[in-house]
Amino acid sequence: MKTGVIVFAHGSRVESANQAVRTVAADLARLSGNPDVVAAFLELGEPSLQGAADRLAAAGATRIVVLPYFLTLGLHMERDLPGLVDQIVQAHPGVEVVVSPPLDGHPALAEILADRLSDATSTRTP
Repeated sequence: MKTGVIVFAHGSRVESANQAVRTVAADLARLSGNPDVVAAFLELGEPSLQGAADRLAAAGATRIVVLPYFLTLGLHMERDLPGLVDQIVQAHPGVEVVVSPPLDGHPALAEILADRLSDATSTRTP
């Protein structure tokens, strides 16, 4: 079974923010050893979730894992994402689509915040 992965973010009018998500997806591809990792965006960025899923399915993915690059379970995760996933399933009936929870609740988040706090308090601004 070939698994494709989509790092799914909101998207931004600031292209450097979208590029940062693409960089995270590329880093995940290297860390996981899975070259089939792509970024996708709800809006304001390309490709869309459907476009990314189409690309992965065309490359032979029989499972697509959607990793929401969202902190919390908000409106986009509860309302928009299920409908988008349904569209993917309809377009690619032989492809299993799995959606992970948002980042909220993962123990590494507190570690990341502690690291940011340490950086902020050890750097003095004149």
